[in-house]
Amino acid sequence: MLRSITGKHIWCRLLALVAVLSHSIARAELEGLTESEMSEVDGAGIGLVLENFKFSHGTDQPDINGQQARIFRISGIKSTDGRDVDITVNHLYIAGANSNYGETLTPVNLGRLLNPWRIDVVDGNTIGIDDKAVLEFAAPAMMSAAEGYDCMGGSATAGSGTCSSRPATSSYIGERADIGMQMNVAVGADRSANINIHAKSAVVDGSYLRLWGDDGRRQMVGQFKLNFFSPELSINACSQDGSACGSRIVMSDFALQLAIGNELQPVFLDVDGTGNFVVDVAAIPKPAPGSIGGDGLRGSSDSETWDFYEAYYTNPEYRSNLSIGNFSVGNRDFGSARVQGMLIQHLNITTKDLAP
Repeated sequence: MLRSITGKHIWCRLLALVAVLSHSIARAELEGLTESEMSEVDGAGIGLVLENFKFSHGTDQPDINGQQARIFRISGIKSTDGRDVDITVNHLYIAGANSNYGETLTPVNLGRLLNPWRIDVVDGNTIGIDDKAVLEFAAPAMMSAAEGYDCMGGSATAGSGTCSSRPATSSYIGERADIGMQMNVAVGADRSANINIHAKSAVVDGSYLRLWGDDGRRQMVGQFKLNFFSPELSINACSQDGSACGSRIVMSDFALQLAIGNELQPVFLDVDGTGNFVVDVAAIPKPAPGSIGGDGLRGSSDSETWDFYEAYYTNPEYRSNLSIGNFSVGNRDFGSARVQGMLIQHLNITTKDLAP
């Protein structure tokens, strides 16, 4: 008989129950919760773990019966000179490590029972968004350095970094996926080349999308954090039949930590009167009136105003970072590159209709 699941243990018990039911059929009697037990329940979302997962989609070649295969295509776009633009995704895959750029697809695990992908409704007061219920889509969370794995190392062991996803070993398929896409962009009748993008052993731990409503502007607003780590991110172009390819652009030890929007400057999502999408990160709101001293120090400034700006400009969660261990084109190396501590203070993106 299963006992009632209450309080802060509800999440772990739920995941354990899912694991049991996935391997056997259980017969159980559920017990009702008392009012005092129900008052201790603080909510639980959905945890998602995909084991032995492999995804491969599309080809622009006819199938064995001569029928056109199902592909992902974007049309209805015009070039500046009025020609039709057709974007066709010929191949999209998510698979295990060592896929040889999508040629050899093996399974991979996405998430783990102790740290799954999550869909949840979060109390905004706990994440700096006052008096709001926030819908959150989140990848596996980061871990302490004493328990996690190096986000880049293909042979990383526990205690080597802050990522939850483990690399593949000889006995375990791991939770780091090879991801790739072959895309053909045709402008008018010119469909001469494919663009290929591949990421090896990719990790997105710590990424999330948070959405809520803004009462003042009556819009959907959000907060987006993308962490993307890969030992190799590559781009190249090939002829349409794949017989000839240009030099491969390779970015080794690629690490992107992109933060768009925060509790002070959320991302506003809207559609304008012409039907175009608008993404807007407004300028930071001014704090309560107060002056900053000429020397810029707290002692000569209004303390509340000084603390407001100090917290804003020193918070690492508001900053974006990009690091590339080595950038190469073909057999030529151009060394490393880094963008550190980028702060998006204002951003406005509006799509435009280029059709004549």
